[in-house]
Amino acid sequence: MIRRVVFNQKGGVGKSSIAINLAAISAARGKRTLVIDLDPQCNSSHYLLGEDYQEVTPDIRDFFEQTLTFQLKPEGPQYFIHQTPYENLSVMPANAELGDLQSKLESKHKIYKLRDALDKLADDYDVVYIDTPPAFSFYTLSALVASDRCLIPFDCDEFARQALYSLLANVHETREDHNDKLEVEGIVVNQFQPRASLPKRIVGELLDDDLPVLETKISASVKMRESHDDTCPLIHFAPKHKLTQEFVTLFEELAH
Repeated sequence: MIRRVVFNQKGGVGKSSIAINLAAISAARGKRTLVIDLDPQCNSSHYLLGEDYQEVTPDIRDFFEQTLTFQLKPEGPQYFIHQTPYENLSVMPANAELGDLQSKLESKHKIYKLRDALDKLADDYDVVYIDTPPAFSFYTLSALVASDRCLIPFDCDEFARQALYSLLANVHETREDHNDKLEVEGIVVNQFQPRASLPKRIVGELLDDDLPVLETKISASVKMRESHDDTCPLIHFAPKHKLTQEFVTLFEELAH
């Protein structure tokens, strides 16, 4: 089972969009695909489940809450997973109140519980995508501990470039301390404008620093917002659109 975390400490870089659209392509190609939404903003859950996503329970908060007390017969991880409207695509949805549990989970050292859950699901899914909050928190660390591959969305901004080095240091430290299988799979340049000089310069600087920038870049497009509004991943919403085909190319680059 491939375990991929989509992570950036900066908000607004397209973590949920990238996680969901890659997961939807995976499922459309017959892979048993699971999305785990760890972000209290619940964007991935909303994207996959529609306007009624808040009514879908149990969720990831319930999963973590169960770990805080001893139970003779705890529910297995499959109990917290729900089928989406798309074949082969399931989700463990987020909850806006995830933050309320964080200090309790930290104090009881529950950082490995998500990894343990994925170990139990290894025969049920071919690939897992984990969407994370825009911060280096308990939930993000749990995702990094549970994953084999880290995909980093990046928008072409000078502040984002500076923050990237701190992010890479956190990933490296997590690898050293908790998960020696974790690798940075690549940096996804998102909302790229090829005719603008600033994005080209910043990408060039990343390459000069030998950072693993993926060849496929995701363009800025209103089609993404339309896909969000319709709560339908691009591969189903606009399969022939240029933006969708960029995601397909990205999926294939990662597959190889």
